Amino acid sequence: MGLEVESRPSDSPYIERVWRSRSHGVSQMMSLAASHWDLVFWEQAGQVSVAVQGPASYASPAPVPDEAVFFGISFSLGSSMPHLPVHGLVDGSAGIPDVTRRSFWLKGSNWHVPDYDNAELFVRRLVRESVLGHDPIVADVLRGASPEVSERTLQRRFLAATGLTRGAIRQIDRARQAAILIQEGVPSQEVIHRLGYFDQPHLARSLTRFVGRTATQLSDPRPPEPLSLLYKT
Repeated sequence: MGLEVESRPSDSPYIERVWRSRSHGVSQMMSLAASHWDLVFWEQAGQVSVAVQGPASYASPAPVPDEAVFFGISFSLGSSMPHLPVHGLVDGSAGIPDVTRRSFWLKGSNWHVPDYDNAELFVRRLVRESVLGHDPIVADVLRGASPEVSERTLQRRFLAATGLTRGAIRQIDRARQAAILIQEGVPSQEVIHRLGYFDQPHLARSLTRFVGRTATQLSDPRPPEPLSLLYKT
């Protein structure tokens, strides 16, 4: 009973992570804040659906179709589909039309439905067909580089490529790291010290907004509802 989730990293510069899951007897999960956007496929009762799920600036409860199988590609920061601007998908999603068990329609073309094992091949075709692009400045800054552009230009590029500001991305990622550490049994004071929170209330506000759980709830081995994908980077 619950939500079984499996994920793996990728060697593609366009992919943050590939994941799949299966639901059994669960109707709702807590969807964490996420700085990445996903292309999600799911099947329930023989019906296949596809959607682009945008970044999430806060955690919120989300319905889970029962007895469904999911597969998703979480794209790296800076990767985007120009015909579906990511800034318009923050805290939202866009459904993909004309979906069958084998194919779906995207930017004027018919595409084979990918799976957990061939996601990289699918993404390579997206890039080759100019459906998916990447802003190198965003990737460089996230690696610690200092590009020769103004701060205003940098913020504009981040918003265009990710839908979020650099500050929001840092806050979301830090809260997710904090949640993982707390689930691993690290005391809250140690989490505060490691991740640079000011104090306990600062950590508590961050967890509530971006994870939808308190530190006590994260420590519970049997939570009332499952969390969406939470992984170590």
